[in-house]
Amino acid sequence: MSEPKPRVGSGFRLQYEQAQQAWVLLFPEGMVKLNGPAGEIMKRCDGARTVSEIVADLESTFGLTGLQGDVVAFLDMARGKHWIED
Repeated sequence: MSEPKPRVGSGFRLQYEQAQQAWVLLFPEGMVKLNGPAGEIMKRCDGARTVSEIVADLESTFGLTGLQGDVVAFLDMARGKHWIED
C-alpha cells in the first residue's frame, strides 16, 4: 500500500486570516483557528505530498529533526475530526 497523501477534508477550506494572524479552517458551522505548528502542517496537506514528504519539508524549513511522531499524531487527530482525508 502506498503512503497516504493527506488533503484538506471536503467541507473545509484552509486559509490565512490576517485579522486572526493565523491559519484557519472554515466550514459551514464555523471556524477553527489553528496554532502555528498546526497551520504549518495543514497548509502542506495538498493531496500531492506524502506524510514523509510533509515531515521532511517541515524539518528542512524550520531546521529541526524528529518531527515525524508529532506530525503523525496531529494528522491522526485531524483525520478523526475530518479536517483531512487521504
